[in-house]
Amino acid sequence: MNPRTAPMTATSFRLSYRPSYRMVWWLVFALMAAPLAWLVYLGFTGGLGANPIEAINRYLGDWALRMLLVALAATPLKILFGWTWAVRMRRMLGLWAFAYVALHVTNYVAIDQFFAWNDIWADIVKRKFITVGMVAFVILSALALTSWNGAIKRMGAKAWQRLHKLVYMAAALGCLHYIWMVKADVREPLIHLGILAALLSIRLYHRLRT
Repeated sequence: MNPRTAPMTATSFRLSYRPSYRMVWWLVFALMAAPLAWLVYLGFTGGLGANPIEAINRYLGDWALRMLLVALAATPLKILFGWTWAVRMRRMLGLWAFAYVALHVTNYVAIDQFFAWNDIWADIVKRKFITVGMVAFVILSALALTSWNGAIKRMGAKAWQRLHKLVYMAAALGCLHYIWMVKADVREPLIHLGILAALLSIRLYHRLRT
């Protein structure tokens, strides 16, 4: 039998099948949206506890930092496993991370503080975990606003790259924000900080070798 005309068996299908980039993109997009969908579900089913505003703020803050680490993992995944698709999704991952950060800040400003700007400013000045959190938010806002292709042309590639390297500072400030906020039990914040350190170490090691 001519191998070109031979019927494809289940085994050969499994070996030859590769999901398309578009399929993987939508799968990753859905995974990034899932925590937000779960929060909405908890809100409608009364699953946010006795203090829903605080629960929402903590939930969004936790996922904002996780999403930022996921976005930063794109290049290390390419270095370690050759997953170029991860780098191609980096912009989408970064924008999802910013979306969670923006919702976290919006919940604090609009729902927790109800736009009491004097109180908000006093918090930023006096409470150091809010200070570093707001600095991280400003940095990520600048990165999100310049994430489109036209920004690279207008700013120039080198200036754009210098600006977007600040994402590592934003991630470090996010970890510091988390550590200072919880004060006592810092195990989870330190896990996030350890993941960030590992991602940065992979990039640094690769750069030193090339």
